[in-house]
Amino acid sequence: MAIDSGASPLPLSTPIDIRRGMTKSADVAFPLRWGIIGSGSVSAQWVLSLRACEGATVTAVAARSADRAEKFAAKYDIPSAYGSYAEMVASPDVDIVYVGTITRLHKEHSLLAIEAGKHVLCEKPLEENAADARAMYTAAADKNVMLQDGMWTRFFPAVEHARAAIEAGTIGDVVMVQSDFFDPIYTIQAAPLAFGAKAAPTAVTAAGRKSSGAVVAYGDDKCAVLTFSPFTSELAEVTEIIGSKGRITLGQPGHCPTSITIRIPKSAPSRYMSANTPAPEQRFDYPIPGSVSLPNWSFPNQHGFLYQAEAIHRCLAAGLLECPQYDKEESLHVMDLATEIYQARQATARSGGAA
Repeated sequence: MAIDSGASPLPLSTPIDIRRGMTKSADVAFPLRWGIIGSGSVSAQWVLSLRACEGATVTAVAARSADRAEKFAAKYDIPSAYGSYAEMVASPDVDIVYVGTITRLHKEHSLLAIEAGKHVLCEKPLEENAADARAMYTAAADKNVMLQDGMWTRFFPAVEHARAAIEAGTIGDVVMVQSDFFDPIYTIQAAPLAFGAKAAPTAVTAAGRKSSGAVVAYGDDKCAVLTFSPFTSELAEVTEIIGSKGRITLGQPGHCPTSITIRIPKSAPSRYMSANTPAPEQRFDYPIPGSVSLPNWSFPNQHGFLYQAEAIHRCLAAGLLECPQYDKEESLHVMDLATEIYQARQATARSGGAA
């Protein structure tokens, strides 16, 4: 499958910034010097992924103590180590800061970097509530710097393919999305992926705690069914986007998929309109980047951090202060929806419903 760009057709997996003519693919070589806030395992995997991004150089790391920062710097061959976050973001050798600390510190650390005039990539979720996320975006706009929400899912080729197929009308009108993962923010982002960030939910129903779920209605004929399975379960980790003409499946693990399956029957629903004949399948595989080398203890497909890193380099080279894969509008849409779901779960628990 391809999109006719007016010149030569582009694969549906082409990053949306390139597909829309907003950036140039060669600008992954745009030079950016990265400073890392936080010395945990995710920060380590980001550093290792950045090594495969042509324009990226990691020049500094800051941690909650100088000793932790120095050990991290020595292990990953980073020139400068700081026991002070403020000191690192003030360094003239840092252009962009990756914030890899715990969620409740994201606002504090991002604002430090923004105030110093640095671009910021902040791990998802941006903060624990939408009000703080909005304050972060406002600060970035005031300083004319990038604040990019670290929802790396959106940069995987399989997800780029899914969005392009939806936009092209391949599966008709989207009527439902079903997504499952233990981290709610990943499943919630599937709703605007399917319906668009401008689609306003009309009702949110949610229940449960350790094992929980939510149904988000978009009028009478569209909804998102989002389930949050316990980490200790054999969760499905699959996202399905169901349309009037077909269905898209982002295969396990759905939050960092390396495959997409599209089913388009002659008539939908296929089994009821075609004598119980299943819809024909088209499967597309997108292996993780072979240029990234990560330790065996990494979570699945963390190599895909590279996709987001390269998009940031392309977008900043083009003067863009957000990536269209997951811009401010979609980020805040998800933050607002996450808040609504949390409040709905709390209301159900108080009324004596499922807890």
